[in-house]
Amino acid sequence: MTIIDKALKYIEKIEKSDINAIIQLDKEKVLNEAKELENNEKLKNKPLYGKIIAIKSNINVKGYNISCASKTLENYISAYDATVVKKIKSQGGLIIGMTNMDEFASGSSGETSYYGATKNPNAEGKIPGGSSSGSASAVAGDLCDMALGSDTGGSIRNPASHCGVVGFKPSYGVVSRQGLCDLAMSFDQIGPLTKSAEDALLLTNIIKGKDLSDSTTVETPKFEKNEKQVKKYKVGIVKEFMEVSDEKIRNKIEEGIEVFKDMGCKIVELNYKYTDLALPTYYLINYVEFFSATRKYDGRRYGYPIEEVCGEEVLRRILIGKHISEQEFSGKYYKKALYTRKLMKNEMLKLFNDVDIIVSPTVPKLPHNIGKELTPMEMYSYDVLTVPTNICGICAGVVKCGNIAGNPVGLQIQGKPFDDEKVLNAMIEFEKQY
Repeated sequence: MTIIDKALKYIEKIEKSDINAIIQLDKEKVLNEAKELENNEKLKNKPLYGKIIAIKSNINVKGYNISCASKTLENYISAYDATVVKKIKSQGGLIIGMTNMDEFASGSSGETSYYGATKNPNAEGKIPGGSSSGSASAVAGDLCDMALGSDTGGSIRNPASHCGVVGFKPSYGVVSRQGLCDLAMSFDQIGPLTKSAEDALLLTNIIKGKDLSDSTTVETPKFEKNEKQVKKYKVGIVKEFMEVSDEKIRNKIEEGIEVFKDMGCKIVELNYKYTDLALPTYYLINYVEFFSATRKYDGRRYGYPIEEVCGEEVLRRILIGKHISEQEFSGKYYKKALYTRKLMKNEMLKLFNDVDIIVSPTVPKLPHNIGKELTPMEMYSYDVLTVPTNICGICAGVVKCGNIAGNPVGLQIQGKPFDDEKVLNAMIEFEKQY
């Protein structure tokens, strides 16, 4: 099948789809770029040649709307490619369109988009998870080969779990954030959503690397496939991560732990004493950094003034961020959150002195029905097992671990900073053995 034929096949599926995963599709642009790819002999041996890739709508792709699924930026056209997009194109990848998401990545369900909720193709009537809802749903619904999302506190891993696909959040600094519209700059990482763990390894290798336009990035060696090493891993199970999870989810994850035992891995029981501090620490820092990031959306350069047109969750984060950023409250909230973040990271790194990876549930509860009213704290509770990864700057991936009453369940595998290769290989081997 030619790239043009493959692109046409996906375009037809997107046009017929009702899951609202792709919010911008430029058929003419896609087909022109597919034709250029087929005529470019230099790209034919590249690792992404012929791969059709969707991009989350908070990552710049030249000529497409960088809307962040908001009314604020609904008419803003990107003038450049993000570093990760340049890398994808340089390796033969074809961008098929922009995916739906929670508005400005503020959400855990995929319901806060200005363009309407994303549906879950693998759990009818249920949320797909967020904020990278469209990217996960597009992969799960076979509307593309793979997709990029961004992960601030679980925004790749949460929807990967709910939709039954693979998601990977690289260690902080492994992938450039240049061209990403930040939610919280000290947490955000771009990463892949794919149909297999091997594809997650492939795409991560393409997009990673030091970038002079992002001072947080570091150079890392190519991540090699080496599943034979996995059987030598010590696998940590954190008691508190299991205890906060629904019993049915816990049972599924315990089945997954048995897979690692069967491989020959040693299982090590661990304790993490700061689990209860994860959500308040994460959201206090998130609010402040998001408030700062949104000050440029004042209507003078970019779209509409954000406070005048944004949704309820975005406005909540802006107002709380503004409040706790004020001088009289900074010491009471923000500075304490930064101190707690340091405590959490130090404690997490101690756990990795005894183990290679930590295995846990990804989300502690099953997805709710689309449209169900939840309090902010009920919604935030989806993130309790994913935000420690971002707080501590470590890496984590999600692979499917069965389903419960038709709802996919994801097993989360975490590794210490820059042990991305270990985590990806554990994901690949688990996927083979499960």
